[in-house]
Amino acid sequence: MKFFVDTADTRDIADLAQTGLLDGVTTNPSLIHKSGRKFLEVVKEICSLVEGPVSAEAVALDHATMMKEAAVLRNIADNVCVKVPLTIDGLKTCKALTSDGAMVNVTLCFSANQALLAAKAGATFISPFVGRLDDNGLDGMQLISDIRLIYDNYNFVTEILVASVRHPIHVLESAKIGADVMTAPPAVIRSLFNHVLTDKGIAGFIDDWQKTGQSIL
Repeated sequence: MKFFVDTADTRDIADLAQTGLLDGVTTNPSLIHKSGRKFLEVVKEICSLVEGPVSAEAVALDHATMMKEAAVLRNIADNVCVKVPLTIDGLKTCKALTSDGAMVNVTLCFSANQALLAAKAGATFISPFVGRLDDNGLDGMQLISDIRLIYDNYNFVTEILVASVRHPIHVLESAKIGADVMTAPPAVIRSLFNHVLTDKGIAGFIDDWQKTGQSIL
């Protein structure tokens, strides 16, 4: 499973990229607002930090303006993935862009039927929001299972990008189901390293090493 980080904080992106675990980045208007920086400037910097897809969102709601915004975004770098909403105009834009060789991430997916439409429109990625479904008393992971089944039934090439990931269990369950990608905030990715027995083991090794009175350097 590919790991994307969901942030516009370039310091976090640079740090995680050094682990070799980072396959791409997703952003959205809320994350850009949180960064306090200019949108195009942030996207350009992120694209220089990672080789994989960097999702940058078109904010227009009509097809014609989305296409104009997409042209600006695609001009930033070759690894820009244009992000569009799961609406009729969004899917028109998706079809036009992927037919022209661009990567497209169709976002705000909350049903398997929506995911089916996005795949038929040629989406590179579909982003189902599991955390938001969970927040509303629904089963986000069931949606991932349904999409995986449908896509496998018809050999769709659209990759399932699990979004709105809130905790490590979302990551684990997505991997077990066979999702192609997951995108999570930096804190969630870093929490995957944590285990009490790992911490206990390190503490024991360090304690024993100090008792030897030796030094590697």
